[in-house]
This record gives sequence, C-alpha cells and structure tokens, in this order.
Amino acid sequence: MADNAVPSEHYQLGMSVRRSVLGDAHVDRASNAATDFDAPFQQLITEAAWGTVWARPGLTRRERSIVTIALLAALGQDEEVAMHIRATENTGATREDICEALMHVAIYAGIPASNHAFKIAKQTYAEMERKKAEK
Repeated sequence: MADNAVPSEHYQLGMSVRRSVLGDAHVDRASNAATDFDAPFQQLITEAAWGTVWARPGLTRRERSIVTIALLAALGQDEEVAMHIRATENTGATREDICEALMHVAIYAGIPASNHAFKIAKQTYAEMERKKAEK
C-alpha cells in the first residue's frame, strides 16, 4: 500500500486471510521486503488472491489449499509449492490430501511435475518435522 493510501476492504480482508493461511512471520517478511518496485504487486496479490479468491465462501481453506498445491505443482512453481505445503498446518489439509492432489497432477499435468512436487513436499514436511522437534 502506498504510505498515504487507505487500505481497501479487499486489502484488509486479504491481509487477514493471508496471515491466517501463511502465518504472520511469512507475511511480515514479504511486507517488509516490499519496495516501491514490487509494492503494487504485493497489493494486487493481497487484494485479488487473498481478499477475493481465498475469501470466497464456496470452498473451505483446506479445499483451497489442496487445489492451490495441485495447481502450483502442475505449473512447476517449486517455492510456492513448499510455501503452501508449510501453510497446510494452518489450513487443515493433510498429507493424505496432498498425496491425492499430487496423484491427480501426475495424470492431468504429467508424471515429471508430480514426481518433482512429491520431492518438494517430502523435503518440506521433513523440514517442518525438524522445526517441531527443535521446539
């Protein structure tokens, strides 16, 4: 948001949803890293993705999480897959849910995309387990 701009309703809702899904630490890092160059992009994704699509009533957060991971895997968006795997702690999507989604990716988007996404998911789940064990 521009310093003088009043956040829109979609932005405020989007920020709330974004924080509940991705966690405060992630959103704070993204917000603090924003520059004049990419601030408009951060505003766009907060309003459109989080304040509009993720805030819609038609699917649960769990269901949106599963769909999002499958789409990101199909598109080969590795960092985003990992980020949304970590977010499953907040959305309620289980490992079984993600396995089933990645099985669909194999059939509808290709074995290599699914294979790579399974690798990322396994690494991300292992990282999550390590962090839990450290606490």
